[in-house]
Amino acid sequence: MTGELIDFGGLETRPAQTWGALRLVPLVRRDPIEDLRLHAKVYGDEASLVLLPDRTLYTAYVPHAFVASWTGDGTPAAAYGTQLGQPLRHVPVRVRRRMARRVEPGRLRFLPLHLALEGFLALHFGGPEIAWQEWSRQAVAHGLSPRAEDAYTGAEVRGLDDALKVFEIYPGQCGLLLYAGDTLASAFVVPHPEDYRALHPTLIRDLYGELIYEYALYHPARDFPAVIDESAVTSPADLRAEAERHEREWAGFHDSVMAAGLLRAPARVEQVYRMGRFTLSRFLPSFERKSENHLGETITDGEGRLAYLKTFRLSEAQSRRGHLLSALAAHGWSLPATAATLRIGVPMLAARLERAGFGQLLRQDVMDAFRKQLNERTRRTRRGGAASPPA
Repeated sequence: MTGELIDFGGLETRPAQTWGALRLVPLVRRDPIEDLRLHAKVYGDEASLVLLPDRTLYTAYVPHAFVASWTGDGTPAAAYGTQLGQPLRHVPVRVRRRMARRVEPGRLRFLPLHLALEGFLALHFGGPEIAWQEWSRQAVAHGLSPRAEDAYTGAEVRGLDDALKVFEIYPGQCGLLLYAGDTLASAFVVPHPEDYRALHPTLIRDLYGELIYEYALYHPARDFPAVIDESAVTSPADLRAEAERHEREWAGFHDSVMAAGLLRAPARVEQVYRMGRFTLSRFLPSFERKSENHLGETITDGEGRLAYLKTFRLSEAQSRRGHLLSALAAHGWSLPATAATLRIGVPMLAARLERAGFGQLLRQDVMDAFRKQLNERTRRTRRGGAASPPA
């Protein structure tokens, strides 16, 4: 199903804090959500295997899970607390049952971000629905298995550890927007300020895309100085009014420009679990070329109010892979039909698939023939474009 815009109603921005290339924009709630609470359960540094309902295995670094607790009558939910510290190392591989699993009445354990990333890995995972002659036997029989994507932990992102330690947590803060080089990289929202204080340290264990890792190394954040109009200030009340004006301007700039990628409607939303009046869902972007593409997961109430959000920004290469797979699936995995939609030739589409890491899905002889056609076309272009001898 297609999604609606992510509703940030009830959340307000506060002045950003900058550390090197990183900018953290606090999000606060005037009215915290009392009947849904989150806490973390730390696992450790071991690799985890998650058994999925379709008998596939999801393998990843899963440092912690989130446990959502809710009440059915609107009364405040209990906060169980969060245990952080040095991860355990005595088990080399851990096996989990499902991405989201009820552990007892009123409590759901789910794997933050992995729930969303598994949805991306499962995108058209079955492969060609029709056994076109171009596809290999492996592709027809097993689809895209195995399928892998790369991510970085927060500990690998330059400056993030220091930023999380020194940045102020605002009264009422229930989330943040994380920018690297003034490009939105991740969003995190929770129901209650106490949840945020408990889960703030988990951000260093989270997964982040290639963009934030590279931008943290090479792209410093810009300064946005707040300049007070001295001619408009004749009293403390005027000074307060000027400060509030700057806060409104910053919020407007952030909402309309810096967070524009998150304000677009997701292309696909999948409901994962109902929790009383709340719904846990995951979403995928439209994979538009040369645009921000965020995947993630949400918990919303019956009116669509956002209680929880965690997002992951895809790299350009990951967006291209999603774009190619979506185009192929939309045309029944027919190479000619897909190439016509993309306005390229079939050999060029095959080359794009190979660059995206999907070359093994095509038969080797077919791939060799496409490469030969492209090489011949390149040679003809070079001969036709040679400079003419002087008169």
